[in-house]
Amino acid sequence: MASAFKLLFAVSLFTLLLRFCSGSIVGVCYGRNADDLPTPDKVVELIKLHNIKYVRIYDSNIQVLKAFANTGVELMVAVPNSDLLAFSQFQSNADSWLKNSILPYYPATKITYITVGLEVTESPDNASALVVPAMHNVLAALKKAGLHKRIKVSSTHSLGVLSRSFPPSAGAFNSSHASFLKPMLEFLAENQSPFMIDLYPYYAYRDSPKKVSLDYALFESSSEVIDPNTGLLYTNMFDAQIDALYFALMALNFKTIKVMVTETGWPSKGSPKEKGATPDNAQTYNTNLIRHVLNDTGTPAKPGEELDVYIFSLFNENRKPGLESERNWGLFYPDKTSIYNLDFTGKGVLDMTNSTDGSKNGTTWCIASSKASEADLQNAIDWACGPGNVDCSAIQPSQPCFEPDNLVSHASFAFNSYYQQNGASDVACSFGGKGVKVDKDPSYDNCIYLTAGGINKTASNNMTATVNTSSSSHTDVCSWICVFLLTTLIAVILNLGNMCDVSF
Repeated sequence: MASAFKLLFAVSLFTLLLRFCSGSIVGVCYGRNADDLPTPDKVVELIKLHNIKYVRIYDSNIQVLKAFANTGVELMVAVPNSDLLAFSQFQSNADSWLKNSILPYYPATKITYITVGLEVTESPDNASALVVPAMHNVLAALKKAGLHKRIKVSSTHSLGVLSRSFPPSAGAFNSSHASFLKPMLEFLAENQSPFMIDLYPYYAYRDSPKKVSLDYALFESSSEVIDPNTGLLYTNMFDAQIDALYFALMALNFKTIKVMVTETGWPSKGSPKEKGATPDNAQTYNTNLIRHVLNDTGTPAKPGEELDVYIFSLFNENRKPGLESERNWGLFYPDKTSIYNLDFTGKGVLDMTNSTDGSKNGTTWCIASSKASEADLQNAIDWACGPGNVDCSAIQPSQPCFEPDNLVSHASFAFNSYYQQNGASDVACSFGGKGVKVDKDPSYDNCIYLTAGGINKTASNNMTATVNTSSSSHTDVCSWICVFLLTTLIAVILNLGNMCDVSF
């Protein structure tokens, strides 16, 4: 009896270990709808250079699969819409594809997901009826190869699969897709596969700028949107869209299916009517997204829930049709230079250029704009000295930077401290357009402004340590929990082994 109890305890510990030692991930979509991209092997070099561990591609191109061999990068491959008919009609087609296009490169190339169909409800040929049969055939092929537990099968969708997304608690699937969605959701639940969604707050802002504020779309809002049905508070559109999907799933009694965001991002350039498509906005959105996801914040309806997210896209793709923005979602130009700086660790903004020196030839500072209103400056100071983790003791009464006692001076000190602590990047000096970069040192008398790599002599010497600790505290706590659980689990298993030896 005691042995059985300890075995049950060990299993429970193992479950907890899996839970605590996992976490949200951020990957990148590697689209190739362009005629000027580098070869796959050069792309893999770029991906490794920037420590990107998760990549989604939109087919099963042999050259791409070969290039990712022995890199440790986890790859999501796809069955495109053009193959759905063949895959849905005959099991042999799925078997042949797996045998010829996947198995020769696995496990050297670490394939973890197969997406069957791409946003089929948006496609003009209405191939939705083909998706689930094709998914079943792909899964059957994986089972024959003994890989169905290592490679998950799903399909990607646009937010158009919902008929309502606001308020989030009223989220509901479009009834016109019911015949397709019900068997799809049953498949996902049965096989513990995620519901894959492509989310773009950019489009919500672009199409309804009077209803959706730019700050709300960029994770920069200082105000909250209240769901009148649940009382949940939302500070960004991304969370609201995710929760709308969760509520839609729960309304159909699919409560165990997890959501995965297989595309999201922000364009860096657009047509004259697309004023929100700028490098600064793209950098702001993706930087805040990465921090939000890797902190395992979850959403208001799912606090602490892990969420895997893929940023679209690795490169600008010059052959994509539509408005100018469609060709400008990339993090990199085809020559592999970065369009803006981004850090995939979530700890700040790092230089993504190939240069080892970057823009370090001259020092810059960030100060408050003299044109900003007092209310905006006060809000910005409150944020920087609070959630922004800036040590603002130097601008308190009797301290070196208190005089001149005005909001522009105090905000300038706070802005610069945040700016330097977060990589001295453009986005770290944005403050909703209230920050201004300068190349002249704003220090005066005994008030010394921080510089990147330097120490602010008037502030606490542990300022930088505070920032680093806050950004990595979640990881540290999880690491300690994992070590504790693993140690306990080993002890229990060893004890069980001893008991078994005595019994026999």
